[in-house]
Amino acid sequence: MEEIINKVANSALEVFDLEDYYPKGVRVQIDISQWLLEGFLLKEKDFREHLKNHDWSQYQDQYVAINCSTDAIVPAWSSILVAIQLAPYAKKVINGTIEDLDASLYEEILSKLDYSEYKNKPVIVKGCSKKPVPTRAYILAATYLQPFARSIMYGEACSAVPLYKESKK
Repeated sequence: MEEIINKVANSALEVFDLEDYYPKGVRVQIDISQWLLEGFLLKEKDFREHLKNHDWSQYQDQYVAINCSTDAIVPAWSSILVAIQLAPYAKKVINGTIEDLDASLYEEILSKLDYSEYKNKPVIVKGCSKKPVPTRAYILAATYLQPFARSIMYGEACSAVPLYKESKK
């Protein structure tokens, strides 16, 4: 019987797995509509009173996204005021959804990586993940890898989709 050879393991292909950079921690979303009159009308005095009485310590060391789930038109300062209340407790606060929060976390992390180890190498950005990796993170990874990589693919080694190939000079 012939020996089975793992060609992928023996190739120069480098795998860039965004899951490796997924920051651990609890992610929560705060919906400010809970503090609006009937979920739509912001009455400043009542809004401030709700914020004053809220237990902000429950967000200790968590990643927090602030949004409004209703079609209420709220002033910009309302989210800022919530963020100020969260600042002493939360690891990070953004305005948006949990996906926006994850994208923001990846933006910070990916901007600080050294991509020179991928110089002139074929790179596959691993596509399947068990953690919620937003599309923006994949786009950022490809953008940061492009100046270094000889080629960039997406997916798994067995079924990769070519995205970029360095032009021959």
